[in-house]
Amino acid sequence: MNDPGDRGAASTQLVVLTPVLMLLTLLSVQCALAWHAQHIAQAAASRALADTRAAQGTKTTGAATARATLDAAGGRVLHDPTVRVHRTPTSASVDIHGNVLPVVPGLDLTVRGHAEGPVERFLTPGDEATDG
Repeated sequence: MNDPGDRGAASTQLVVLTPVLMLLTLLSVQCALAWHAQHIAQAAASRALADTRAAQGTKTTGAATARATLDAAGGRVLHDPTVRVHRTPTSASVDIHGNVLPVVPGLDLTVRGHAEGPVERFLTPGDEATDG
């Protein structure tokens, strides 16, 4: 039944397959972390936009909200985030870029969160709403 030439074949297969299975496991964890970091960046951008586009909002309050959200939710998952807030009289936008915690050596992933919308304005009945 057992061929004496097959001795040690299971050990050889185990030595070859174990690193492959470990790499697949680490890649799945890396993908989950990237997904989570993307959601953190998007949530921070959305919260910052809400404060930036408010009638009395400013770029400074939007950036502070983004930083507070990243500090509270980002933890160690989102590294070196950069926050850019832009506001004009009619529109506001927030961009957040960051690096994902590396699990797989040599795999550097970045994520981006973006949100934009009109600035809240209160108009009196005689005012015309113009976007230009």
